[in-house]
Amino acid sequence: MPDRRGIGMTSQRTRDRLVARLKEKGIQHIELLNVIRSLPRHLFVDEALASRAYEDTALPIGHGQTISQPLSVAKMTEMLLNGIPKKKVLEIGTGSGYQTAVLSRLVERVYSVERIEPLQKQARERFYQLKFNNIRLKYSDGSWGWPEHGPYDGIIVTCAPEQVPTALLEQLAEGGRLVIPVGGQKQSLRVIDKHGSTYEETVLDDVTFVPLLPGQA
Repeated sequence: MPDRRGIGMTSQRTRDRLVARLKEKGIQHIELLNVIRSLPRHLFVDEALASRAYEDTALPIGHGQTISQPLSVAKMTEMLLNGIPKKKVLEIGTGSGYQTAVLSRLVERVYSVERIEPLQKQARERFYQLKFNNIRLKYSDGSWGWPEHGPYDGIIVTCAPEQVPTALLEQLAEGGRLVIPVGGQKQSLRVIDKHGSTYEETVLDDVTFVPLLPGQA
């Protein structure tokens, strides 16, 4: 694995500049910003793209998927963690593992589901190399969630279903929060809070995420 500290366009100075940009765009969660400052995002993309790892942009990771832009990761993580206990979070769409890694530094345990097996294997290897030991991974259809380990304080979805999967709502703990992009060609980010038997939904910005697809690949 390449040097986690980085050099040149992957250096600490480059990470510091990314964090400064995120602050300018409204991210205020200090612990989250410190995680992004320390986490080697260049290890979560192909080596050929490492020099672009700290740009605020999405990058391809193969299999028709992307690593989300840092601002999207920061916004969704901040929304999730500002409203829930910091114990158990479910992520739908492991992808490169970057969002998973950010969460793992901020909560006690992360459960993450991925439907594309090669991506999951790559992510597992990255977590092993980086010694991230509080992450559990499952190869499965993300719309089913991971009921065996629920309910979850928070659920974050990094791909967009046409409608919110009922299974994910059912796996929220009391007072839990779901952060999810929803829609087809036109998507919006939603925050859904569970209160007893009711769900309070807030519709936020228009966004663009890869679709949440059924089955396994």
